[in-house]
Amino acid sequence: GINAEYGIMDNTYFDVRVFNPRVASNSNQEISKVYEKHEREKKTAYLHRVIEVEKSSFTPLVMSTTGGLGREFKKTLKQLADKKAKTTGYSYDQCIRYLRLRLSFAMVRSITVSIRGHRGKLRGEGNRDEQLYQMGQ
Repeated sequence: GINAEYGIMDNTYFDVRVFNPRVASNSNQEISKVYEKHEREKKTAYLHRVIEVEKSSFTPLVMSTTGGLGREFKKTLKQLADKKAKTTGYSYDQCIRYLRLRLSFAMVRSITVSIRGHRGKLRGEGNRDEQLYQMGQ
């Protein structure tokens, strides 16, 4: 979790879902309804536990493969950009651009790692490929 918008000591947990709006199950619905459906599914799966056990807040970050963002994701990005603008002195436009750029690179990095595997040392864990190799022997 990270420090939440609700207070300095609160945590917010995020869970990301990326969906393809062009698949058959989504093609006959309005795109806004598809985003809402995915946000609702994430909340059904995690919201109760995060509130009751973690005593934190939960925000589903839903995006499509075409680059669109769900309502709660947009709201979260706007709030983060606003906070960053106030604390750094950069304009809101510069901050939202920066956050979107960071998000894009994080997504590319995540996809690349999932396709080819991690290369190099992981923080605090050594080389994961080496560990997996040693476990297999």
